[in-house]
Amino acid sequence: MTGRIEARLAELGIELPEAPAPVAAYVPFVRTGNLLHVSGQISRDPAGGLIRGRLGEDIDVAAGAAAARSCALALLAQARAALGGDLDRLVRVVKIVGFVAAAPDFADHPKVVNGASEVFLEVLGEAGRHARSAVGVASLPLGVAVEVEALFEVA
Repeated sequence: MTGRIEARLAELGIELPEAPAPVAAYVPFVRTGNLLHVSGQISRDPAGGLIRGRLGEDIDVAAGAAAARSCALALLAQARAALGGDLDRLVRVVKIVGFVAAAPDFADHPKVVNGASEVFLEVLGEAGRHARSAVGVASLPLGVAVEVEALFEVA
């Protein structure tokens, strides 16, 4: 039987990617008590290729928001893996932190990270509302444009 969150994903026409393997010496998630910490997920296109560049130089805000959206989908994929395939065990999104590779004068980091925030709201409704940080950085791993990490409350 399909769970309510999987049904909502299907209703929205969203197919989650496979949970990506770590690209360095870390684990993709850690659960402690009722909290699930999911490591930063990097921006990828639908074929799994990296979305690279810096906002304000190579990439505009709309493309940056799409890159952040891909990170949120990977975060949900990691959560599904951590929860044994049962996304209905997600209680809420507690906090996300979005890192945006940006030119020094770029100032629209929040608009970029909205791409991730909006995924959680679309899929989880009120349980998708979260605290958030949007941080500009000079570069990110593998030259990607966006990386987002998340903290979930789980049952």
